[in-house]
Amino acid sequence: MFWKSIVFAALALVSLGHRTAVAQIGVIDFQIVDSESKQQIPARIHLWDSTGKFVRPPTLPFWHDHFVCNGKVRLRVPPGDYRFEIERGPEYRIHYGNFRMLPGARESKVIPLRRILDMSKNGWYSGDLHIRREVKDIPLLMQAEDLYVAPVITWWNQSNKWANHELPESPLQRVEEKRFMHVLSGADERDGGVLLYHKMPAVVDITEGTKHYPSSMHYLIPIRKMPGVHIDIEKPFWWDTPLWIASGMVDSIGLLNNHLQRNKMVSNEAWGKQRDVKRFPGVHGNGQWSQEIYYQILNTGHRIAPSAGSASGTLGNPVGYNRVYVFCGQEFSWDTWWENLKQGKVVVTNGPLMRPLVNGEVPGHVFTAERGESLTLQATLSLAVQDKVEYLEIVRDGLVIENIPLDEYAKMGGRLPGVEFKQSGWMLIRAVTNNSKTYRLASSGPFYVEIGGSRRISKAATQFFIDWLKERQLLVQLDDPQQQQDVLRYYIAAEKYWKSVLEASNVD
Repeated sequence: MFWKSIVFAALALVSLGHRTAVAQIGVIDFQIVDSESKQQIPARIHLWDSTGKFVRPPTLPFWHDHFVCNGKVRLRVPPGDYRFEIERGPEYRIHYGNFRMLPGARESKVIPLRRILDMSKNGWYSGDLHIRREVKDIPLLMQAEDLYVAPVITWWNQSNKWANHELPESPLQRVEEKRFMHVLSGADERDGGVLLYHKMPAVVDITEGTKHYPSSMHYLIPIRKMPGVHIDIEKPFWWDTPLWIASGMVDSIGLLNNHLQRNKMVSNEAWGKQRDVKRFPGVHGNGQWSQEIYYQILNTGHRIAPSAGSASGTLGNPVGYNRVYVFCGQEFSWDTWWENLKQGKVVVTNGPLMRPLVNGEVPGHVFTAERGESLTLQATLSLAVQDKVEYLEIVRDGLVIENIPLDEYAKMGGRLPGVEFKQSGWMLIRAVTNNSKTYRLASSGPFYVEIGGSRRISKAATQFFIDWLKERQLLVQLDDPQQQQDVLRYYIAAEKYWKSVLEASNVD
């Protein structure tokens, strides 16, 4: 009887402790609204306790350090101090806040998010070309990030999310009236780098691919023949970039990629071509290296659109952190968006919002003149920023030729200095923030100038890629001589192509 009394007393203490613990838990309700319309809007929430540990709701889409909701969420949290950041893509001002939860308390917060700029009202629609999140979560993720185009990568070399699931009747799905998701994008991710395959009609089995064999061209060539497919080089510094450019089969290249993250940089080139850290030092070095390579591509006469991807689901970025805005005007549709991306009617950004025009034209336009004539290009720009931007930059043929302080830009009413071209070339506009943790910027796609019917082809830029290919070939080491020969033949053909470009060079 004595021992029974002790057991009952112990159970009573456990029960009391449980009730006390439950009573300690507090409840906070968040409702997120548009500051003008007062309508509830989906959003992303970052919520941390006083130790820096993030709060993870049990039922909402969560990744890394954040979750999304439809604009209303109830959270149960222990007593303590909390801080939060609430976002809805770059077009809304970030809301910072904090609260103290007392034992058993109930709190309620209505969070107004202020819209900085509505890019879609001006014909610019956003997309993210590298998404690896769960398909079922994509509609809410798109709404919470105010994203219009979301191709979802569901198959790659060692993974196929459809292996044990029936393929959807249509891979293209509409989310609300003007938002589109596609669930059959794929990736070939091996030693030469990563190619992203979008608008795919079916899954392609690439599971036989090993580190070097077969060549990425083994899959690229037949996929390129599929109607409507869009092929993106995921990062500029991948070893096979010169090979893919030479093939003429790629449509865009990830100028803003997953090494650029929300609060930090992946400050290396992974298994790609390493940068010279003396030329490109520090936190921003990797991002600057990507730009340098892209500018070299443009300097060889190739016109390939810049793109952007976040790799949410692989690295810590939210969906849409790196995004590409494509100008569609009043003709926005799924197909128009991809066609205009390919044409370079784009701005890529992970922060600043810009709407650039040059002589009244959007990026990707080709200005022409007869031999012996010159052209003056006059840029106008609408700009909205959250991080501080001190200068706007005009980049011409890979070099910054104008640094325009923001106060001077404002005094000029959004007009930038004119740029005179006496020979063929290209220019773009760039806004780089002062963020010290990551490389946060916006860049227009290039505007092209063609005088006398010929493009600018730089001898030095072309030699850069010839040397790159030679270096790449030395890294391909296969035990099977036949496999080695099969892979190397693509590099040999690419080197021959680049030498023909070198023969056609007209500057440097």
